[in-house]
Amino acid sequence: MIVMISACLIGINCRYDGKSSRNTRLMDLLKGFIVVPFCPEQLGGLSTPRPRSEIRGEKVVNEFGEDVTSYFLKGANEALKIAKKISPDIIILKSRSPSCGKGRIYDGSFHNKLVEGSGVTCSILTRNGFKVLSDEEFCSLF
Repeated sequence: MIVMISACLIGINCRYDGKSSRNTRLMDLLKGFIVVPFCPEQLGGLSTPRPRSEIRGEKVVNEFGEDVTSYFLKGANEALKIAKKISPDIIILKSRSPSCGKGRIYDGSFHNKLVEGSGVTCSILTRNGFKVLSDEEFCSLF
């Protein structure tokens, strides 16, 4: 089975704060799978570390109010290219992220308030027919 996964979930320090969201339970569940890590924000040209970003309306803005939508779109489209080349059986994305979040994301106020919605990369991959689960959804299956 081929799994594309948010790189931060397997311990790669690519989050906005330069850290990871390493999920050891998830990593244990993926033993024996072909795992392809990716970070759409890095693929889009954003540095690590970088200012926090959230989706506000139709745009992605960072904590300084700068519009960073183009970086998120570029990264999402690069992730889509990878997915089309490797045809993963499943894509596991980091929950709540403005790129990878599925179902619930931060509201753009930078006050840790969640709203219904999905990140830019999650939306593009889903629209293109890929099976996408958040890390939380995947872990809850087992």
